[in-house]
Amino acid sequence: MVKIHAHNHSYSHDKLTGRNLLFSILLNIGITAAQVVGGLISGSLSLLSDALHNFSDVLSLIVSFFANRLAKREASIKRTFGFKRAEIMAAFINAISLVIIAFILVFEAIERLLDPQEISARVVIILSVVAIFGNGLSVLLLRKDSKVNMNMRSAYLHLVTDLMASFAVLIGGLLMKFYKLFWVDSLLTFVIAIYLIIVGYDLLKKSFKVLMLYTPDTIELKEIVRVINALPKVKSIHHIHVWQLNEEETHLEAHVDFDSDILVSEFGETLNTIENILHKEFKINHVTLQPEYGNKDNKDIIVQD
Repeated sequence: MVKIHAHNHSYSHDKLTGRNLLFSILLNIGITAAQVVGGLISGSLSLLSDALHNFSDVLSLIVSFFANRLAKREASIKRTFGFKRAEIMAAFINAISLVIIAFILVFEAIERLLDPQEISARVVIILSVVAIFGNGLSVLLLRKDSKVNMNMRSAYLHLVTDLMASFAVLIGGLLMKFYKLFWVDSLLTFVIAIYLIIVGYDLLKKSFKVLMLYTPDTIELKEIVRVINALPKVKSIHHIHVWQLNEEETHLEAHVDFDSDILVSEFGETLNTIENILHKEFKINHVTLQPEYGNKDNKDIIVQD
């Protein structure tokens, strides 16, 4: 059987810039170092937890930076897809790190909540303000790119959650300074950690689905079958696979059974029609179809190879 491919890519990797990521990495290294020193001096667990989260930001941003650069490399004979999945891998790794760090913070917060300690609120307030400005700048730098792909969104989420954490630490510092409520430090750490688990799990689930070649949530497979089967000359479309290579490239491959023994040129016309439908209505930009006539193969929509 002849398999014919149709392509309609709309890449935007060239719109992404590593400069903003690199600047954010350097900025977060400085913030992390300042918070570690300040946390040790003040005795603030929330400041140290914020520093730990900032350190995870540094690692996630480094992973995202190199993944972004790898994704731009051209395909080769040994890597026919190039490194297009590098950014999805980065998002998956970053999500795991978020969840792990969050659970560590939960246990630390509970332990400290049971045994509150006096904390130097002045140091906490100063360094949380520094972190707010630093993380706020990083968030602004990556905000636009975060809307483009999952890798950038994972790095952006790290920074947004840390910005929120810094605001929480600032509020805690003010409460400790003026009301001596030192238990607030542990409570804020616990709240930050729970939020990290929620956003980390969501990103982990989304990146896992892409890595495992799940059908994208936005695509209704039965609707594709209904639309394609209604076309002239098409008897049925079956043995379908739909997956995302990355966030910019969605693939579909399938067998198309025709009601007559058509010419290759006629199939080319039908292919173009199907490709246009899939691209415009379902946002599928890479189509591979195997034409069939009179084959006795399995005609189910999904066939386990």
